[in-house]
Amino acid sequence: MFAHWLRPKKNIEPPQPVSHKVATTTPIHCSLKDNIAYIERSVGYSADIIFRESTFHAIGKPIVIIYTDGLVDVTTINDFIMRSLMTDSVIADPEDDPLIVMQSYTLAIGEINQVSDMESLLNHVLSGDSVILIEGSSVGIAANTKGWKDRGVTETNVETVIRGPREAFSESIRTNTALIRRKIKDPNLWLESFQIGQVTKTDMVLIYIQGVARESLVTEVRDRLKNIQIDGVLESSNVEEIIQDQQITVFPTLYNSERPDVIALELMRGKIAILVDGTPFVLIAPALFETFLKASEDYYHRVDISTLIRMLRYAGFLIALLAPSLYVAITTYHQEMIPTSLLISLSAQREGTPFPAFIEALMMEVTFEVLREAALRMPRSVGSALSFVGTLVIGQAAVEAGIISAAMVIVVSITAICSFVFPSYDLSNAIRILRFPMMALAASFGLVGIFIGLLVLVMHLNSLQSFGVPYLSPFAPLQLDKQRDALFRLPFQATFSRIRGMHSNKDTKRKPL
Repeated sequence: MFAHWLRPKKNIEPPQPVSHKVATTTPIHCSLKDNIAYIERSVGYSADIIFRESTFHAIGKPIVIIYTDGLVDVTTINDFIMRSLMTDSVIADPEDDPLIVMQSYTLAIGEINQVSDMESLLNHVLSGDSVILIEGSSVGIAANTKGWKDRGVTETNVETVIRGPREAFSESIRTNTALIRRKIKDPNLWLESFQIGQVTKTDMVLIYIQGVARESLVTEVRDRLKNIQIDGVLESSNVEEIIQDQQITVFPTLYNSERPDVIALELMRGKIAILVDGTPFVLIAPALFETFLKASEDYYHRVDISTLIRMLRYAGFLIALLAPSLYVAITTYHQEMIPTSLLISLSAQREGTPFPAFIEALMMEVTFEVLREAALRMPRSVGSALSFVGTLVIGQAAVEAGIISAAMVIVVSITAICSFVFPSYDLSNAIRILRFPMMALAASFGLVGIFIGLLVLVMHLNSLQSFGVPYLSPFAPLQLDKQRDALFRLPFQATFSRIRGMHSNKDTKRKPL
């Protein structure tokens, strides 16, 4: 047999798309010619699907090796498949089962699986495996030859730290599971694999520590993942949007991180990690409000420094949410609360400004959000320059032109700075949205409107759940024994704990870290 590429034939119409509503299975034919023709039609005669014909020397039967160019490691195919199948070191009886001979005596490769239908065969080929078909056999062998290029393990650009590990997840799901295995070497760290997306067939891995994670929680997460019915999953956010408890909320109910140490710590707390192939962001369920105000660096500094920084984050949360609305409410309705000297200074600044405080705040907030979005979308070399121009030149020019008061620029600047103190970008997005209705309530009703807004916000947060766990745990319902790692951080040996309702009852006395 000569090795060659099978090129598409002319004047042959491509196959019609198959409906995903009907699950059908097509068995593998005993004829190589029929199998090759079927696969060619199924992939639309795509040029990256390679058919390498050869002869299995141990049996003397024709074979074909099918793989996707660019998704495989060509060296593995040449050295561990082709050389093994074409060598004469193994001579078998022609009457022997070629599959047994190939699996037991010939193939020098680690992971192999049998495939008996065309759907599984195409799934393996399009996932980076190589499938070997033998003339006269209705069963093929899928060998793990994945070898596409990826970023590798690099430093994170989002969750930066001064002290702590610098490694971050990549887009390869196997690299990510290996990074977690390096952190947790316990055999009770269990991994379950899924494929989601009828078109993309995206690989997913569910990770938890058996005996630490509550079994009902594992079952709930597993069932939600299996019930996903969607054509494609391109990023973990697609999965997050489908499996979260509440759809109508600005607050994230699943946590995501690209740091292996963060995921390892959450797993040891009894939570569950969801890895999606093609993205470096790993989901954690359940996610609580206090989780979004913690950083991995909190556990790498001394207790006093970590506690101070965490309290600053909570203060930054209140400032980012309420600073513009408090300024609008006090300057509009409650001038008596301002010291006399400061009130005279503010009145002098606002003299000649054509807009009320609410319109000023609204204009400045919208301008800042536009500048921040523009800086993110522009090239990095230009984005930093745009930030300086927006914050310095435009702000100063607006004050000198009498459009905006200087005090309003200070308030919006402090608000913008505080919105960046959160370790989680998702929580920052929630504050960006809530800031505008709070300003509207302040402009309409003053401090009473802010109080009403905070009351509604607390009620909404108290109604949220993440996979059955109250979102405000351990603050509401109050759990005094879990406060050692909520607002404050006690010494590390007393910090490690699991929120009530997440951990397994069988492992409540597990030794802390």
